[in-house]
Amino acid sequence: MPDVIIVVPCHNEAERLPADRFVEFAAREPSIHFLFVNDGSTDSTPELLRKLASRDPDRLRVLDLPRNCGKAEAVRMGMRAAFDRNPSYAGYWDADLATPLDAIPSFAELLGERPDLEMVFGSRVKLMGRSIERSAWRHYPGRVLATLSSLTLGLAIYDTQCGAKLFRSSPEIAALFAEPFDANWLFDVELLARFIRARRGSGRPQPKDTIYEFALHEWKDVPGSKIRPWDFFVALVELARIHRRTLRGAGDERRAH
Repeated sequence: MPDVIIVVPCHNEAERLPADRFVEFAAREPSIHFLFVNDGSTDSTPELLRKLASRDPDRLRVLDLPRNCGKAEAVRMGMRAAFDRNPSYAGYWDADLATPLDAIPSFAELLGERPDLEMVFGSRVKLMGRSIERSAWRHYPGRVLATLSSLTLGLAIYDTQCGAKLFRSSPEIAALFAEPFDANWLFDVELLARFIRARRGSGRPQPKDTIYEFALHEWKDVPGSKIRPWDFFVALVELARIHRRTLRGAGDERRAH
């Protein structure tokens, strides 16, 4: 399987990061490497990550950020470092492994078999025969937000916020992570907005034809999430900002030309 680098953002994850599962998975899948981004943690996360990396330095590495910058910037910095190593694919995964690591080879296999695809996103669709465990207070506001995001983007995407994503490595995809995100909670939506903006009017395949949503077989709501109920309203403000600055701005540029 082609080389894959998975970025894992970590902020005070000492009690939630299952280190042994990363080590065991890396031993089984030698072509998959992990880059843990310590986002200015104040608990014992830095020590945990150093010990974790020492168990397999070739495939488990750590990037330390000097201060807490937020998940969006931690992912962005990690993805930039990943693309610098020129893998075939690079992506990011939540540290609590709400999405099991075993899904990574399936994502990579899709990109390998289908050269028309540039991104594979995990999607938490609760179907019969699948184990998707999500609390009601997160599921229903999440569905409202996902629907609004889909309408804002003009893209029929079911789940923008799942923390399991893999990208084909290319200069164009790497450029999507070049500038800091305005959004923190909805940086995934802003990333898609950047992609839509970059492809619009270019003659290149459009996002609807190059993004694949992979219906996950398993996803579990792990206790200890940093998401709080009022973050829903913060996300709505971010969504409006994405529409105004990124998507509507692209339309203004086209009219100017």
